[in-house]
Amino acid sequence: MSFKAVGAAVVRALWTKGHGTPPLARSTRASTLTTTCSVLTAREPGSEASRLSPEQSYGPGSDGPSGADVPPSGEPPHPGEGEGAPGARGRSSTAVPTRQASYLWARYNDTKRLVHDLIPPGACNLLNSSTIYANNEVDLSTVDIYGFDYDYTLALYSNALNGMIYDKAKSFLIEHFKYPKEIHKYDYIPNFTVRGLHYDIQKGLLMKIDAFHYIQPGTVYRGLSPVPDEEVLELFGGTYHVPLEQDSGFYGKGPKLKQFMDIFSIPEMTLLAAANDFFIRNGIDYDPVHLFKDVSEAIGMVHLKGFMYKWIMEDLDKFILRGDETDAVLHRLVSQGKKLFLITNSPFSFVDKGMRHMVGKDWRDFFDVVIVQADKPHFFTDCIKPFRRLDGNGDLQWEKITSLDKGQIYKQGNLFDFLRLTGWRGSRVLYFGDHLYSDLADLMLRHGWRTAAIVPELEPETKVVSTHRYALSLTWLQALTGLMERLQTHRDPESKRVFEEWQKEREELRAMTKNVFNPQFGSIFRTCHNPTYFSRRLSRFSDVYMASVSCLLNYDPSYTFYPRRTPLQHEAPLWMDQLCTGCMKTPHLEEMSQIR
Repeated sequence: MSFKAVGAAVVRALWTKGHGTPPLARSTRASTLTTTCSVLTAREPGSEASRLSPEQSYGPGSDGPSGADVPPSGEPPHPGEGEGAPGARGRSSTAVPTRQASYLWARYNDTKRLVHDLIPPGACNLLNSSTIYANNEVDLSTVDIYGFDYDYTLALYSNALNGMIYDKAKSFLIEHFKYPKEIHKYDYIPNFTVRGLHYDIQKGLLMKIDAFHYIQPGTVYRGLSPVPDEEVLELFGGTYHVPLEQDSGFYGKGPKLKQFMDIFSIPEMTLLAAANDFFIRNGIDYDPVHLFKDVSEAIGMVHLKGFMYKWIMEDLDKFILRGDETDAVLHRLVSQGKKLFLITNSPFSFVDKGMRHMVGKDWRDFFDVVIVQADKPHFFTDCIKPFRRLDGNGDLQWEKITSLDKGQIYKQGNLFDFLRLTGWRGSRVLYFGDHLYSDLADLMLRHGWRTAAIVPELEPETKVVSTHRYALSLTWLQALTGLMERLQTHRDPESKRVFEEWQKEREELRAMTKNVFNPQFGSIFRTCHNPTYFSRRLSRFSDVYMASVSCLLNYDPSYTFYPRRTPLQHEAPLWMDQLCTGCMKTPHLEEMSQIR
């Protein structure tokens, strides 16, 4: 069954369920819209739903599956009553079945069955990690100039690099900063952390914060151990809320909190957790502020002393991923007459070795301007630092730069001179980068460039979202939450016991849908239901986002990306891609699912 057919069936079923007639056959006098939460779930063997027969699953006075939606007398609810308005008072006690528990469980079982009969189990399999997702409308036919960062944009690295950065920084921590040698016993833990987490510098806590500045319960870690929710509330003055003045600033660095936004920060977070854990487990008094600064400097030494560059250049095949796809993207853009430029913080020798590996010795022919060691994000805000040219050996030249020429390599500089010398301004330019703050924020907010975020985590997270188990759990979680919202006016003791069971099941579902991404911190894009702070920044600083630049290969040069009109809370989900809690949210054709 196609998505369109499924969607039409859901619409008709939900309207028939709530109103007795399909939308086109209803009287024009009917004006109240009742929505029913969609569910994609099967009755598990041994579950409450499977134990009850159709007759048993409905309480006294109900008329079968749809009888729970109207008073047992069969009379319609009075205006202002029933489910038409969230928060409105429910029906009078005389219109509710005598056994409250039977009535509530009937609604529970009815909801569990409703959409399961209409939506096929594989409805979520069309999600595609090669899709480019739009936060803002972008017409590629108006884009003449494509700019790129290098690390984790043109060059994607294997996870083996994180472990090596961790080990070398750990050695610096012990040898240079004289930390206890026993810390050497702490091996790197792959996937312990995720990108976008916040770190409380003074408390030594790693945590996940949502778009509304609230800490997600269950995601606060001191060292390698979770901090109980009760202790978190005590530490933060009885609330999960983090005040704006304490939160990270524009570039993710606040007075008390730092947000780790780039992929290179994953080994840094892991080393912070390991060192904190060592001191706590051994009862050693220490200053978390000193530890944060020392770990940050140790990680920085790995980069500044050139260790990371050396490892990658010595084994390009091991560390650089999907270089052939980067080559294909550059060839395609140049063949379409686009101008290309590169602005990276990495040194020329490193970039040259990697680009030769991915594209070939003539890689500079693809780019109209190449800038290395740019010192982003200061490159975008500083109007003083001048460009300097490098010769073929990478040595600095002394002459004043009056133009940025193709085939030359430039160092440092600033965006204001770049704009003056090239004339590349506004929405004609689309720049790709992985760091939302250092690469994209200033370009979008201050200069009006189009921006594209590279988010490699999309690939593994899309695979999770596409699994049957996740689809079942998430859609039933949404349905159960909606059921609790609509029926919360039942407050007698019997109903409260039912709601306690439902709340327990809801918490279990929330934990499961978090843990499938990462057992400690969950998805980088969501807390239990709200977008994460990372997601908020992603939608604010990027017009489009994707797993890698190779996603461009799936679209023609005149393609227009349209953001989905996701309903606001006061709007009804009347359009196709909102009827199934994620199952239909794909902006591409069905056949595109076969790209990879």
